[in-house]
Amino acid sequence: MDVTTGIPGLDAALVWGGVISVLATVVTFAWRAIRSVSRVVGRTGQFLDDWYGEPGRPGVAERPGVMQRLSSLEDGMSHVRHEVRPNSGSSLRDQVDLANERLARLCPDPCGQEEGCGPPPSPPEEPPAQPAP
Repeated sequence: MDVTTGIPGLDAALVWGGVISVLATVVTFAWRAIRSVSRVVGRTGQFLDDWYGEPGRPGVAERPGVMQRLSSLEDGMSHVRHEVRPNSGSSLRDQVDLANERLARLCPDPCGQEEGCGPPPSPPEEPPAQPAP
């Protein structure tokens, strides 16, 4: 089977056109792959900069890394834990307990001495309105 057109110039043009098309396809796929890889590498670099932090430079403040930020959050939580747990009397919890104790001495609970004492009864429910005839 003969795959030529019989015109040598046209045959050469078709062969070179095929070669150029294949090369353009290979270059396009290579360019897209390189672009995708460079984006991933760039984003990975940004992630690592955020993770490890960046030192300060003129005009830009220092950015602490993730581990430094977690450490500062844990330190802050230790102060919160100190305030919400009873201790030697210096926490917020101790002060609230003391205020409740003083209030209980000033205003004794009347429900503790009488039977039937409790929250006030709820008001009776009104019957639903009858539709007008």
